[in-house]
Amino acid sequence: MKDEKGNDPLGWHVEWWFVLMPMVMFIVSCNRPSSQEDTKRKPVARVLDTYLYEDQLVGIVSQGISKADSIKITENYITNWTKEMLILRKAEANLSEEQKNVDKQLQAYRKSLLLYAYEKELVRQKLDTVVSQTEIEDYYQKNQGNFQLKDNIIKVLYVKVKKKAPQLAKLRVLYRSDLPHDREALESYCHEFAENFYLDDNSWLLFDDLLKEIPIEAYNKELFLRNNRFVEVTDSLHYYFVNIKGFKIKNSISPLAFEKENIRNAIINKRKLLLINAMKEDVYRSAEEHKEVEYFK
Repeated sequence: MKDEKGNDPLGWHVEWWFVLMPMVMFIVSCNRPSSQEDTKRKPVARVLDTYLYEDQLVGIVSQGISKADSIKITENYITNWTKEMLILRKAEANLSEEQKNVDKQLQAYRKSLLLYAYEKELVRQKLDTVVSQTEIEDYYQKNQGNFQLKDNIIKVLYVKVKKKAPQLAKLRVLYRSDLPHDREALESYCHEFAENFYLDDNSWLLFDDLLKEIPIEAYNKELFLRNNRFVEVTDSLHYYFVNIKGFKIKNSISPLAFEKENIRNAIINKRKLLLINAMKEDVYRSAEEHKEVEYFK
């Protein structure tokens, strides 16, 4: 969950999980044959007085795996377990008692995980994810300073055809035309003969994405965009026809259409934070009213 600035106030839980997961595996794996029940289990590996048992290997190999791969996976698991246990013993021997006391970290992790799960369920049940066009436009007008373009963007249509493609003279006319019947003819031509094409000239694209598709030499991209509308280039096998319908230079204000989805996400993330904060305040006020909270001086 990110705030308006792109921060993720809840995402650190995932990092904690990867830190704690090996620790949990160590604790689960440390089974010593101290009871009659343990002595009946079949061990497959031992590190000092800690054993790994055959029944603990159940489920590590997926169904459908060949016998050879199954043996390899099992052997790797046992070897990794042995190495982990040796490192754990090394850590236990070299860390102080305070450093080895992980109870507080585990309690803090459990608490944060429960809070995160509750907040996530609250958001799932009560968050309004419908964002109107009016809200988007209002947000855009009030925050235009946050929408500076970092790259050049364009509205464009382009067509890539083989050099032996038919009716090239017709194609040269169609890709330049703004007439509706010519656009229909261009679409029909592209579906029949083009190797690649893009005709959605109402949407904004990164100019760099176009350069990945078309071998245009643009040493000064801004100057190229200002001085070119129709572009025809070729390589050894293909012709490329490009109609640049519009452009915005980097460091200018990004158009609303290009930022629409980002604005929608920002509005929803803001609602998430407001919903969670309101929940916290409601819980606190309710606890105060019912004398469930008391401060001592």
